[in-house]
Amino acid sequence: MNPNDALIERLRTLVGAAHVVSDHAGMAPSLSDWRGRYHGAARCVVCPGNTEELAATVHTCTQAGVAVVAQGGNTGLCGGATPHASGNEVVVQLSRLNRVRGMDTANNTICVEAGCTLAAIQEHAAAAERLFPLSLASEGSCQIGGNLSTNAGGVHVLRYGNMRDLTLGLEVVLADGQIWHGLRGLRKDNTGYDLKHLFIGAEGTLGIITAAVLKLFPLPRRHSLAWAALDDTQAALALAARVREGAGERLHALELVGRPALELVLQHIPNTRDPLPAPHPWYLLVELADSNAAAPLDDELALMLERALAAGEIRDAALAQDGAQRAALWKLRESISEAQRLEGYSIKHDIALPVSALADFIETAGTAIEIRYPAARVVAFGHLGDGNLHYNLSAAAASDNDALLAQSAEVTRLVHDLVVKLGGSISAEHGIGQLKRHELAHYKSALELDLMHRVKRALDPLGYMNPGKVLL
Repeated sequence: MNPNDALIERLRTLVGAAHVVSDHAGMAPSLSDWRGRYHGAARCVVCPGNTEELAATVHTCTQAGVAVVAQGGNTGLCGGATPHASGNEVVVQLSRLNRVRGMDTANNTICVEAGCTLAAIQEHAAAAERLFPLSLASEGSCQIGGNLSTNAGGVHVLRYGNMRDLTLGLEVVLADGQIWHGLRGLRKDNTGYDLKHLFIGAEGTLGIITAAVLKLFPLPRRHSLAWAALDDTQAALALAARVREGAGERLHALELVGRPALELVLQHIPNTRDPLPAPHPWYLLVELADSNAAAPLDDELALMLERALAAGEIRDAALAQDGAQRAALWKLRESISEAQRLEGYSIKHDIALPVSALADFIETAGTAIEIRYPAARVVAFGHLGDGNLHYNLSAAAASDNDALLAQSAEVTRLVHDLVVKLGGSISAEHGIGQLKRHELAHYKSALELDLMHRVKRALDPLGYMNPGKVLL
């Protein structure tokens, strides 16, 4: 029997024949990333139904010398869940691990499996009058295992933190098939190394997260949302400082949107419209939220905007009057990535900077790009509150885009050099995957890289867990 056939038969015995797919058509959705940039091949796609089946799958594969690629909702932007073209790997699809194992409202925690979609977790929390605050444009399809593996952030990081901050415990299948049972719901546990942080953000290269204990928060009863127009990012920082001081912990989101990003949404996304009568270079989406249903948030936000207008920090603003208007404003922000995908390929940068350095970066990078790549259109947007900027470039004319994409390495080096010079990071929330491995090796110190390789060798000595991702 062909060794590959023998492996597939063993896997079918473990998880059921219906849950092992080996024909190309059936595997196709798992062999490409969401952007369509990376394409691979695999021996098969396995869909375990529980942690024990997943552990047995990993053990069987690694004993046979076959690498494993974990995959959730497949919404990543860096190729971290796409197998390589060799066809020698097994993709482990986690969608069947989709149970909510329990909720502890007294402890404000929820225990979920890795295949639960983010939206499903939000809904379960809301049904118990709690909030799980991670919020992403892809929340209807992305899975919490993938959110954990990339240490996802989203629009509410400035108030609640990213996935590291939202996670108390993990269950993980290791490279040898053992299961680490770390599902603790403790906010204080100083009993040695905090192992969960090795796996959060590791993109499946050290083990496969199968379940997590996550923090919950009081459910906001009142929201206030405004779309403010600005001349530049210095004005955005001034408005952000004003709102931070006035709203305190009730500040829920501060989202920066450049005019080119908005124009792509208006062009490609149905049922969208410009909230203001005239175009402006920049916009800031400001949201306040409070668990007190009687909190006068609209009046408070309106007063802040009036004072900002008087101070010359903003040029115009629209304050949402009801839930439909709030949804329409959020749709403009959350549709940017999809609009870019529909427009075509772009050179993407997911960067983090000190908030105080954002305006300097945008001005300096914009000038340099305009001089060196005059055909480039900068589509910038992101999370102003925590310094995470999505800084993407494509040619305004489709006929010029191939030429610009051919210079991706040079463009990326220009952007990343400036980011690092200003004390920033080349990856804020999308991970490293295949896309940024060489960039990571370029910017990390020799000691940092050595320490990362030591951890990799300790937990995955034979290199079977998602090879070719994160590290060279």
